[in-house]
Amino acid sequence: MGFHITGDPAADKVLDDSPFALLAAMMLDQQYPMEHAFRGPAKVIDRFGTFDPAAIAAADPDEFAAMAAVTPAIHRFPGSMAARLQELARIVSEEYDGDASRIWTGAADGRDLLKRVMALPGFGRQKAQIFVALLAKQLGVRPDGWEKAVGAYAEAGHRSVADVVDAASLQKVRDFKKAQKAEAKAAARTD
Repeated sequence: MGFHITGDPAADKVLDDSPFALLAAMMLDQQYPMEHAFRGPAKVIDRFGTFDPAAIAAADPDEFAAMAAVTPAIHRFPGSMAARLQELARIVSEEYDGDASRIWTGAADGRDLLKRVMALPGFGRQKAQIFVALLAKQLGVRPDGWEKAVGAYAEAGHRSVADVVDAASLQKVRDFKKAQKAEAKAAARTD
């Protein structure tokens, strides 16, 4: 099928070709527009030459952070995200033999997959649920119980990046998130 998240076919192809890039892009999707976060791996390849987890983990932290900060930066917080990316790369290299897809192909069930993703740097429960839903909806990775593990993110609709397949669905996700924030803000005023 191929991803259509970034608005840039070359950046989307990086996500298609590299499970580690997809995982890292999801990690970068925090306090930053999602399409920009998902372009991060392509930026790293352009500047660093590779997105190999072992090479990223072994890079000099100061040099890697400087590369991440080059405009346009890989994130609005390039230094902290560069360090987090290197830690993610180290875990993938050491615990999954450099193959990020082993995180999901080796999971016993949906609950185990969610637990594995939550153990990674930058992945709280909600982000892990969204990533598991992304794997299920767009890559067909559907271990038993994945729907229960991800809750509402398994439902049809436009709740998260898991539901982005083109520019129109990206806008629908944005609209959903905006409505959720407005609803939460209104609820806070009435409390």
